[in-house]
Amino acid sequence: MIEENSVLTPEEVADILKIAKNTVYELIKRGELNAYKVGKKFRIDLKDIEEYKNSSKRKKSSTSESRLNQNLSSAISNANILKSETISGSGLVICGQDSVLDILSRYLEVHPKGVRALRSYVGSYNGLYELYNGTAQIATAHLWDGDSGEYNIPYVRRMVPGVPTIIVHIACRMLGFYVAKGNPKKILSWEDLKRDDITIVNREKGSGTRILLDEHLRKIGVLGTQINGYERECISHLAAASTVARGGADLGIGNEMASLSVKDVDFIPIQKERFELVMKKEDMLKGPFQAILEILQSDGFKSELKGIGGYDLEETGKIVAEI
Repeated sequence: MIEENSVLTPEEVADILKIAKNTVYELIKRGELNAYKVGKKFRIDLKDIEEYKNSSKRKKSSTSESRLNQNLSSAISNANILKSETISGSGLVICGQDSVLDILSRYLEVHPKGVRALRSYVGSYNGLYELYNGTAQIATAHLWDGDSGEYNIPYVRRMVPGVPTIIVHIACRMLGFYVAKGNPKKILSWEDLKRDDITIVNREKGSGTRILLDEHLRKIGVLGTQINGYERECISHLAAASTVARGGADLGIGNEMASLSVKDVDFIPIQKERFELVMKKEDMLKGPFQAILEILQSDGFKSELKGIGGYDLEETGKIVAEI
């Protein structure tokens, strides 16, 4: 239950309104959503979200239709630019949501053999789908297979069939449960999801975290529909942790770093996951792909990740599989 005087982050607002975080920033920029800064971070009062929703309802349908057409035109234009830049060789598309990809993209743009990286903020499953269909050149994955206990390799074999691929390790991250401070429900393992007194907040379909949950549910013989809150989705680790902190759920699943950014949440470590890049083997001799390997293996890149914290960098830059 969110209190009337709650102060929310843009990520939490995006979760409430079921929109992308970038859309929240655009609403703030256009003056449609009131916000203020604490240091360098935006914060939004819950009452201002309600005012925005009510204001939107009062607008004439013609205005809404006009804005929809403008947004559609903009989306088509952006898609054409993305397609044009990728086809012309002036950029490549990297699928994934982790902030480490922002750092990789920055290094890639200034590397002598690098290019501009275009980001597609989709989950692991959809990223492999885009790689297979040729709409992206690089996918990132953290997909756990419950039968083999392996990460990524079984999914690449199934989802990119007949296409020789290379899997390059980025880092390991600790995954676990977000629970309220003090863990009042005493949640410690996947088996606790068999209890009927626990409500969860889930991740979106196609995300590695959602697939991890579904695989473990399958192994313990529980259907998702039997769990309170299973159908409620959020689009980031931070949003899941924030939902638990606000009392909106007893349990969320995500990485340890997000829990450190949210008050009144404890983190119960459950499983170390492998976060890796997947590329087509035919591309590996091209300059930008060689640049990516050099960046991942460089001391500068590893030092920046080490400074952020939360990443195990022991195998960073290592080619772990050729499929």
